[in-house]
Amino acid sequence: QSAHRAGLRSFIRYGWRWSWRVAVFVTIFNMVSTGLSVYRNKTTISNFASAGGEAATTSMRLGLQGLAGGVVFGTVFGIPAGGLLMIMQKLSGETLQEKRNRERRELYEQKLAEWQSRLTMTELLGQTESNVQEGPEMVREGE
Repeated sequence: QSAHRAGLRSFIRYGWRWSWRVAVFVTIFNMVSTGLSVYRNKTTISNFASAGGEAATTSMRLGLQGLAGGVVFGTVFGIPAGGLLMIMQKLSGETLQEKRNRERRELYEQKLAEWQSRLTMTELLGQTESNVQEGPEMVREGE
């Protein structure tokens, strides 16, 4: 029991040291991988490997050797992480790229339908206006 309590106390006391480092690594990893996927308009393993290598630059404070080791570790970490994410997306039935393309197409179709309805309304108003203007002239000619 005392060993368990000591472990719990040290986790609470020193956990914040690793928590912010992990949070920074994960944030940079996700930002870079998402940015590359959006920029290239495709999701590949190389995006995740690059993101892992970039996120590992948080180890720059360890010097050049630490930076090189961190980049290698990040790249090696990014490949299986990216592969796992891509497999999970395939198993879910729709990848993020397919979802993005579907949502973009749906938004385009919605805007196109909205534009066509406005155009139809404008044409109807133009016809109504021309009918109103022609009406009094036809009455005068008939007199």
